Amino acid sequence: MKTIHKISFQEIESIPQLVKDFLNHKIEGFEEYTFSLDHFKNQIHLKQGSFTPVQRKVLAETLENQMSGLELSAKQSENLENLKQINTFTITTGHQLNLFSGPAFFVYKILQTIKTCSYLKENFPDFNFVPVYWMASEDHDFAEINHFKTENGYYEINERPGGAVGRIKINDTFFISEFEKEFKDCVFGTELILMLKEAYRSGNTLTKAIKTLVNRLFSEFGLLMIDGDSKELKNQVKETFRDELLNFSLYKTSKEKVNFLTEKYGKVQVNPREINLFYLSETRDRIEFDGQKYVVIDTDIQFTKAEIMAELDSHPEKFSPNALMRPVYQETMLPNLAYIGGNAEIMYWLELKDYFTQINIPFPVLIPRNSMLFIKEKTRGKIEKLGLRTEDFFQNFTAITNNKILDNNAVLSLLEQKENMLISQFSELKDAAETTEQSFGNMVKAEEVRQLKSFRRMKKRLLHAEKIKKSELLERLEKLFLEVHPSKNWQERIYNFSVFFADHGYSWIETCLEEMQIDESKLIIVAI
Repeated sequence: MKTIHKISFQEIESIPQLVKDFLNHKIEGFEEYTFSLDHFKNQIHLKQGSFTPVQRKVLAETLENQMSGLELSAKQSENLENLKQINTFTITTGHQLNLFSGPAFFVYKILQTIKTCSYLKENFPDFNFVPVYWMASEDHDFAEINHFKTENGYYEINERPGGAVGRIKINDTFFISEFEKEFKDCVFGTELILMLKEAYRSGNTLTKAIKTLVNRLFSEFGLLMIDGDSKELKNQVKETFRDELLNFSLYKTSKEKVNFLTEKYGKVQVNPREINLFYLSETRDRIEFDGQKYVVIDTDIQFTKAEIMAELDSHPEKFSPNALMRPVYQETMLPNLAYIGGNAEIMYWLELKDYFTQINIPFPVLIPRNSMLFIKEKTRGKIEKLGLRTEDFFQNFTAITNNKILDNNAVLSLLEQKENMLISQFSELKDAAETTEQSFGNMVKAEEVRQLKSFRRMKKRLLHAEKIKKSELLERLEKLFLEVHPSKNWQERIYNFSVFFADHGYSWIETCLEEMQIDESKLIIVAI
């Protein structure tokens, strides 16, 4: 495996402008929340002053309990002990409980979190830094997580949806036997199959399954996993939840930032609600206030103000944060310095800064996660043979294809020559027309527009004709695009990690870790 290129997010057309502007310090008020050692130094100071010994004690005890059923590495045990010390901080990423980890970027974001901790330890040796994976065990969109895809297969688990996905118990294991058929003859196929069988044993919850898998993959790196579906943890955030129910504070406080981002970038990733909490019963449903009562949507459950306050005091575990409240919950419970997430995650975190200030919790450094592409040498050879570069597939590929189809086209050259002559002639005409009556000058300009439109139509028709003539080349380009972008999407968002692990095993994970860029957000292209 060999890294052939690293492309900055600034050079990739499809990266959201909001993320580019954040990285370039072009959004006022967020300059101090990007990756830099000075910013981390400031975060250490802020978090030391805000994260209490009581919070550390609860966190350490909860994590020890949640990870007690796992075979821990020496590094994990050390990290659990270190969390009790005031000089220990976390770097966190979070993700849904996708079946068998889902798309491969799940692995990349965890490895970036691990490598960031190592980097910080090198630069701040008096402190400890612990990588944490926050499990989105309370999400209720089962259809979003119940499958994964390989090059040759689609695997799905069928269970009863509706409630917190982490609580779902595994009954359907048919997908395992199908997976075994695809991978049994691969170099590391047996390892993969054993991983899958161990994690997705009948009777395991999806939380236990992903915890088992993640521990198998990352225990040696000291990664800790935290499950937010916890009474002990939520007991520490009751006052924030109470304020949310009574005063709609997140909605009110984030309004200015949301309006600013909407006006500048067209929309925000997640629109805050008046109440950004769900109620957990057999299902997970939004809580709304109708002016008199608190209503749990799509159920018969209702509370008066006094009743819902009593419920929160007695059963904080029944209140579940939505996508915007979850970062607040996370940063309350962890001595956290930075969050590593995808572009969509970074965009909704940006909405929350004013709310963090109001509730007196340090806003973390935000790090858009790196992306990775593993490209076969055969595919790379085809790309080079056509005079293209791999990075071309992350620009406007329609324009690149069109340029390729019309490359060295004599008719196009003639059209452009005549078009430039026309522009020159009309320039002289317009200068002369300025000496006469205005309506004549307007007619000259209109005629120029009309004739130039004819040239645009001719070039468009020429492209269509050349695509028919060069259909074989067009087909090759389209097939190459799909080799780089399976299902017309980034590879990391489609293929499961098993596609790469099957042939390379843990050395693939080591390669990902080694090549991972941590101080700048990039697309890393590796030839295999």
